[in-house]
Amino acid sequence: MKIVVLDAATLGEDLSLSPLSELGELIVYQHTAPDELPARLADCDVVVQNKVRLDRAAFAAAKRLKVVAEMATGYDNIDLAAAREHGVAVCNVPGYSSASVVQVTAAMALSLATHLPAYRAHVASGNYSHGGVANKLTPVYHELAGKTWGVVGYGDIGRGVAAVACALGCRLLVCKKTPSAEEYCVDIDTLCREADIISLHTPLSDSTRNLINRERIAMMKDGAILINVARGAVTDEQAVADALLSGKLGGLGVDVYSQEPFPPTHPFYALRERENVCLTPHMAWGSFEARTRCLAIATDNIRAFFAGRRQNRVD
Repeated sequence: MKIVVLDAATLGEDLSLSPLSELGELIVYQHTAPDELPARLADCDVVVQNKVRLDRAAFAAAKRLKVVAEMATGYDNIDLAAAREHGVAVCNVPGYSSASVVQVTAAMALSLATHLPAYRAHVASGNYSHGGVANKLTPVYHELAGKTWGVVGYGDIGRGVAAVACALGCRLLVCKKTPSAEEYCVDIDTLCREADIISLHTPLSDSTRNLINRERIAMMKDGAILINVARGAVTDEQAVADALLSGKLGGLGVDVYSQEPFPPTHPFYALRERENVCLTPHMAWGSFEARTRCLAIATDNIRAFFAGRRQNRVD
């Protein structure tokens, strides 16, 4: 059995892929450009990948391919219809990164709400030591206790963030795919109108694309904090950037983008050094513990497929 890893660089240099080598011949590529894909897929039985887009042409080139092991929970980079047509199984890794993403979401919210980078910079610059004043209280920050935190998407990550919000003393609002009778469950427009902090944890689909658009941003409270750790295209990124620059949004935390890495022409590029912005390089999923779990589950998915067991199949 020949196993090809297409984009090992996205998994981190510290992660050993040796568990995969126990299953068969292992070939590892750090990166795979679109024009390199057909040759690398031509004679492999298993593809392990994270970010590479597998479209109809890719599956047509993969004559021996039997299973794609997606090293992620989301799989919108894979043409599932084409996979089915070519008889290729597709497995994902659900739930492995929940704790990691919850932690980064909370860190973003706390940093943006408390202006920690500005206070740290005051001390790091030496201004605190030489200023002669025992404390500095600008920029002004406010307690999260008593504020309203809106959670969009209520899977494992959304529930984890909701628990953090409640622990901090926030009032909770939740918008989820299947509404329930709980008093905290509201529609997206109500959440946008009432929340002081909005964090996005929903998969990308036709119904969630541009979910946060100009109209919904206009509904938000002046100074609201928006955090996106879901998918870049869940928001209208230009509208978000405009709202931040105009002061409508008080803070912005983003770890995911419609184009990754985003180029200098992207609307967020001009925001990257602003004190009320925290842009991170799609790292929220990737604690060492999360990546270790991801590899273990992906390896077991492959083992299960060849043992005739259906495990974490999304095709």
